[in-house]
Amino acid sequence: MVSPGEAGFVRVAAAVPPVRVADFRFNREQTLALWRRAHEEGAAVVFFPELGLAAYTAGDLHMDQLVLAQCLESLRWLLEEGERRDLRPLAFVGLPLFVHPGVFNVAACLQGGRLLGIVPKAYLPNYGEFYEKRQFREGRDVPDGTTIELLGQAVPFGLDLLFAAENVPGLVVGVEVCEDAWVQLSPNAFQTSAGATVCGNLSSSNFLLGKAETRHHLCWKASAPAKAAYVYTAAGPGESSSDLAFDAHALIYERGHCLAESQRFAREPQLITADVDLEQLLHARLATGSFGDCALAHQRRYRRVPFVAHLPASFRPLRRVVDRHPFVPKDPATLATRCWEVFEIQTNALITRMQYFGNERMVLALSGGRDSTLAALACANALDQLQLPRRNLLCVSMPGLGTSAHTRAASRELAQALGASFEEEDIRAESFLILHEQRHPAAVAYEEWRQQERLEHTVDRFVQFLGAHPELADVELENVQARVRKLRVMTKANRYRAIEIGTGDLSEKALGWSTYAGDQISMYDLNAGIPKTLVEFVIRWVANERVQTWARHETPGGRTLRDVLFAILQAPISPELLPVDAEGRISQLTESAIGPYELHDFFLYWFVRHGARPARILFLAQEAFGDEYAPDELRKWLGVFFRRFFSSQWKRDCAPDGPKVGDVALSPRGDWRMPADAHVRAWLDELEQAK
Repeated sequence: MVSPGEAGFVRVAAAVPPVRVADFRFNREQTLALWRRAHEEGAAVVFFPELGLAAYTAGDLHMDQLVLAQCLESLRWLLEEGERRDLRPLAFVGLPLFVHPGVFNVAACLQGGRLLGIVPKAYLPNYGEFYEKRQFREGRDVPDGTTIELLGQAVPFGLDLLFAAENVPGLVVGVEVCEDAWVQLSPNAFQTSAGATVCGNLSSSNFLLGKAETRHHLCWKASAPAKAAYVYTAAGPGESSSDLAFDAHALIYERGHCLAESQRFAREPQLITADVDLEQLLHARLATGSFGDCALAHQRRYRRVPFVAHLPASFRPLRRVVDRHPFVPKDPATLATRCWEVFEIQTNALITRMQYFGNERMVLALSGGRDSTLAALACANALDQLQLPRRNLLCVSMPGLGTSAHTRAASRELAQALGASFEEEDIRAESFLILHEQRHPAAVAYEEWRQQERLEHTVDRFVQFLGAHPELADVELENVQARVRKLRVMTKANRYRAIEIGTGDLSEKALGWSTYAGDQISMYDLNAGIPKTLVEFVIRWVANERVQTWARHETPGGRTLRDVLFAILQAPISPELLPVDAEGRISQLTESAIGPYELHDFFLYWFVRHGARPARILFLAQEAFGDEYAPDELRKWLGVFFRRFFSSQWKRDCAPDGPKVGDVALSPRGDWRMPADAHVRAWLDELEQAK
């Protein structure tokens, strides 16, 4: 019995057996061997090549009475062996079949000893190297609702068949044959519109230069818009080489992503498998209203043939890649393109906003951390494109009670290297004054200690006192500093007729890691669509690809902009609102308090993008991070994520404008809407019960 986290997955397979032209015994034995392997590996469905019981290149022999009889005998033999061995995967096998008034190129659906249905090829190619219309009838000639007598069974026959699992919600299987995928309105499009979530293509598909790439495009077309899985299998070794060559190509796609691929031109039998996420597919359909609109506009009647799906004892390990960092592409070239796109989205969105408001100046609170660094880089790029001087960007460093020497220096160096204007305003005195006036416990205790020791008040002395008594620090003390900073930069924006730039990123908005009416607000939220795990890589890309064109702004004798950027990336993530320790080290580490951002970005992606339940997210996290985080640790941080995500919606409800970057966004004006008082209890209960 699979766990709740594994429910909704289904294993599918593509089989590429060797064939011999018209060697019926050999072909059916090879088919049986891979059917057995599919059963042993827990596949619910396996697709074999087109006309595999005879071989596609048998040509006119497909009309021969002996060939037709032998193929029918092979089908009988497979059913008998399937029943004897209790083979549970649905097996779609290709053969020529005579049904009055002619021969059809069909996919026969077998499970154990049952023949569940037969689907004929809809479109017959008759161009180039193909001449199928001289051998076969088109499946479109078969009336809907047709049933034939075959091997002692009444068998549904036609293009109007889908195969629906009784024990796996959402598993509905459709099948088509070769050329059907190459026409502009493929049967798979109508099958998925009618509810199919897995479609297979039994193909022969001889190889020509460049055809492998085209097959990938076909699989993308069949799976991405349809929010479906698509399994493609082509003819293997042994087809006649008189005029053609075959490359044993098989592919498994899900929503436009390749999950598995065979070894092309291999001579041995191949079975590729992948675990399809049915819950993800169904959520994508629910979340995309145009999918349903198109489905209703192109309705066709289908007969649903029930079956009980074969499942493995466990889906661990999962037969698909679960990316640890879904927002960060692994391929270096793709990652570089994404970073360029992110940077240009930020820059162009900011330019549009500045032109609308008529601003030529910007004010930015520059902390020396990653988020404000990325915002400063985008601001500088926007000024360059507007042909305005970089000094029109005012970077304001506001050291607080916990600001380290490293970030304080980094702020100044970054502004200088960019050629931006720079001001430093110490907010410690103002923050202490507010705390003192409000009778904050830390200020009260400090005053009592100071008077007892008969010491003069200094801000440095208050910071030292706090460092020695960290138990007196709380959220009030932290938030005072954030609001003081925001008041100062907003005031400067008014003074200089500038636009004030926010720096909070997508991950912080998901977790509510911001001060309401402090860093939570801004005149334009430049990083709002960028997850924390991607921020670092965009900065690295700028450092490696752009800074050489900015060298004219660097101060002679100072560190280069590239060096400053990499130094910033080496520092830990911290809001720096609490004093450093006795050795000058940062005492407040964000990821120690709320958890690793790589985990929270993973949770965010699966919850918001795919609507995954807590048990599913935990299962996927164990697959992705199991070698680094213990199960209890993953459960702990996932609980933190849900608590913070639900409790922070009120902050997101009044989030400022900012550009959307990827397919996960939290703007209350379009991408994510939920009540601010929704209860998280059900999510936490499922997480507690998940294994």
